[in-house]
Amino acid sequence: MKLVIYVMNKIELLDEFLRELKSNKINGATILKSTGMVRKLIQSNDMQFIGSLKALFDNPRKESYVILLALPKEQVETVFKIIDSVCGSLEEPNSGIAFTLPIEDIKGFKFN
Repeated sequence: MKLVIYVMNKIELLDEFLRELKSNKINGATILKSTGMVRKLIQSNDMQFIGSLKALFDNPRKESYVILLALPKEQVETVFKIIDSVCGSLEEPNSGIAFTLPIEDIKGFKFN
């Protein structure tokens, strides 16, 4: 088992992403709203040096989604392919990040 963690920056693509998961028989995900560290620092006036960098980092995106998927190892590559096809390459700047962690023990997971 693997835990796929995907930080989706293009939140307008969430519905399409979820539809593609469903069409590939991936039926469960947890979605959390999130804000990145740089965005939070920009909103804060506590750090003087951030003010001078604000123009470099400021963009219209105010939040992201963290999408968590507990999956059999065999489905991980499918999720990564869906990310690429729906959301574009994660190699592009400010596009998001996806990675996996091993799951050693799990309860409450329903296999399809």
